[in-house]
Amino acid sequence: MTTIDALTRSTGGAAATAGRGEPDAQDRFLTLLVAQMKNQDPLNPMDNAQVTSQMAQIQTVSGIERLNGGVERLAGQFAQLQALQGASLVGRDVVVEGNRLAANDEGLLQGGFELAGPADGVKVEILSGAGLVVDTVDLGARGAGRHGFEWVPGPGVDAARGERFRVVARSGAVAVAATPLMRDHVDAVSTGERLTLELRHTGSVAYADVKAFN
Repeated sequence: MTTIDALTRSTGGAAATAGRGEPDAQDRFLTLLVAQMKNQDPLNPMDNAQVTSQMAQIQTVSGIERLNGGVERLAGQFAQLQALQGASLVGRDVVVEGNRLAANDEGLLQGGFELAGPADGVKVEILSGAGLVVDTVDLGARGAGRHGFEWVPGPGVDAARGERFRVVARSGAVAVAATPLMRDHVDAVSTGERLTLELRHTGSVAYADVKAFN
């Protein structure tokens, strides 16, 4: 058995060694190496290549320890950064997937959508709470990507009935996929394995799922 084998077995492998610290691992390695050389077979002594190889292995173990320590420090710093980012988002508005109309500062109802490709005809259907179409907004041609719209109710249309919307987009006779987007308010955040936003209307949403910040 080589010195490095004895070292890793006595500590349960590199992971256990890393937990005890690099200087401690190196001290144990040197102690074992000296003991091995004292008790080696005089007719078959260790050569320089064996010693060099084992020295290289302990350096590898030490390097893994330093890498693990660096990763742990980075993880801690990232968690702190997440908490700071989360705290700064409370009280702000974000854009997420959803089809709820939201009023801006002027009281106009707004929404948004993301097109998977260009469309030569896009219309937004305003829906009541029961899912009935109460009005339509014709937006004409739109390119791929994100777009916003405002709804100004026409004559005889009760704005209070417009709660949600549906986007219908076509390129010729082919439908174009449209993802509805809505603005929501951040009431709280929670940190753990990932940063999660608690939104007023949508509920819990992962930070990574936020499309934009207002």
